[in-house]
Amino acid sequence: MKNTSTVAVLLTILLSAFTPLKKDCQTKDKPEYYQITVYHFNDASQENILDSYLEKALIPALHKNNFENIGVFKPVTNDTAAVKKIYVFINAKTIETLISIDKLINADPVYKNAAKEYLEAAFNKPPFNRYENILLKAFPLAMKMNLPILKSAKSEHIYELRSYESATEGLYKNKVKMFNEGGEVDLFKRLGFNAVFYADVLSGCRMPNLMYLTSFENMPARDEHWKSFGESPEWKHISKLPEYQNNVSKADIILMHAAAYSDF
Repeated sequence: MKNTSTVAVLLTILLSAFTPLKKDCQTKDKPEYYQITVYHFNDASQENILDSYLEKALIPALHKNNFENIGVFKPVTNDTAAVKKIYVFINAKTIETLISIDKLINADPVYKNAAKEYLEAAFNKPPFNRYENILLKAFPLAMKMNLPILKSAKSEHIYELRSYESATEGLYKNKVKMFNEGGEVDLFKRLGFNAVFYADVLSGCRMPNLMYLTSFENMPARDEHWKSFGESPEWKHISKLPEYQNNVSKADIILMHAAAYSDF
């Protein structure tokens, strides 16, 4: 009886010792969440206000609240486009953290003062035409964002944001499977696409769809990478498999430069 009690006590101690480790492992294995805010604007005056707001108000406030690696990107077509855009990328460990952003920054008087021009703009001189928020969840095979490893000047870097829509939810899930179990993510890694993230869109104006962001030293490097991708035996095999046919109904490709004040 005494020996049985001793064994029970030892088992209890061992189980309690390993339980926190198990929880930590589970936490590490959870996918990240992302928010992409897209500002639509027309002219240089609006762009200047947005740049000032993002650089001097929003990003410092986010850093103060332990958000890291904030990305700000501008399409290479902005110079000639009638409606121009700025993309702001924020990552977090939980969806609740993303939802808390407004509450956190608006409680900060330093942020409010720095954001005054943006927040108190006149109705007939708005800093943007509109903006949209896209909420995303990282893929199983890419549960954490990766900072790109690029050696060229920041002004030369090319970031490529792709959005793949599907005609049905079933076909969408099929395309997600193609990226994960089907081998697309692994192929991108092997070919050095320097992907920042791959993710399901949980909420946005276009659904069902997935999005991912790759990065390159410059435009020639981007073109060469895609040439290698298209010519690779792996892609030729995957793309011809019957089970993966017709799973993308619309693809949007946005080539961008990082803003000078972007974290990456």
